[in-house]
Amino acid sequence: MVEKLDMGDIVGVNDLKENKQLWKELLAEFVGTFVLLFLGLFSCIGGSVEQISFAFGLAVASMAQAVGHISGCHINPAITLGFLIVGEISILKGLFFIIMQCLGAVAGAGVVYLSLLDTLMGNNLGITSPAANLHVGQAILIETLITFVLVIVVKAVSDSDRIDIKGSAPLAIGLSITAGHICAVPLTGASMNPARSFGPAVVQNSWDNHWVYWIGPNIGGILAGLLYRFCFKQSSPE
Repeated sequence: MVEKLDMGDIVGVNDLKENKQLWKELLAEFVGTFVLLFLGLFSCIGGSVEQISFAFGLAVASMAQAVGHISGCHINPAITLGFLIVGEISILKGLFFIIMQCLGAVAGAGVVYLSLLDTLMGNNLGITSPAANLHVGQAILIETLITFVLVIVVKAVSDSDRIDIKGSAPLAIGLSITAGHICAVPLTGASMNPARSFGPAVVQNSWDNHWVYWIGPNIGGILAGLLYRFCFKQSSPE
C-alpha cells in the first residue's frame, strides 16, 4: 500500500503546531552559527591558511558536539538545503533554520567587528571573494565542490541506518571543513557556507561577487543531498 503524503509534514505546518522543541532548535542554529563566525573570523585577522582552516573546522566540530543533539547543528544553509531537497526536513523548518543561521552569522561578525574596530586598519574582516586571477565561474565550481564534500560527510555520519560508524561524527565534519579550507582559502576564501559569507558582508556592507557564495555552496549541498539519498543511503535492516 502506498503511503499517503501529508502536506502538513512536507510544508512544515505540523512542525509549527506539534514540535514543542522547535524554539530550542532555532536557538541552537543561531548560537552555533554565532560561535562559528565569532571564532572563525578572529582567525582571519593575520592568520595563516592553516590557522584559518583549523579555526573554522574546530569551531564546527565543537558546536556539532554541543548542539548537534538539539538541531543537528546544520549552522549552514547549504547543509539545510541538502536535507530539505530530499525531504528530510520540512520547508518551513528549513526556512526558519536558514533565517536563524543568517542572523547568528551577522551577530557573530558584528561582535568581532566591534571588538576589532580600532585595530582593523583597512583590513577586511573575513570577506570572502574570488582570487584576482579567478573567473567567477571557476569560483562557483570550487565552492560547489568543497561544499559537496562537506555535505556528503554530514549526510553520511548522520545516517541513522548505518551501524559501522565508530569514530566521532563532529570530528569527521570538522575535518572535512578543514580540508576544504586548506585547499581553497587562497582561491575563494573557502566559504562552504552562505551564512559564513553573509555575516561579514552585512556588517561591512561589502557585496562584490557575494552571490557566488550562495550559488556555489547551495549547488554543492543539493548535489550531495541527492547523491547520498538515492545512491549511498543505507537501507533499514529488515
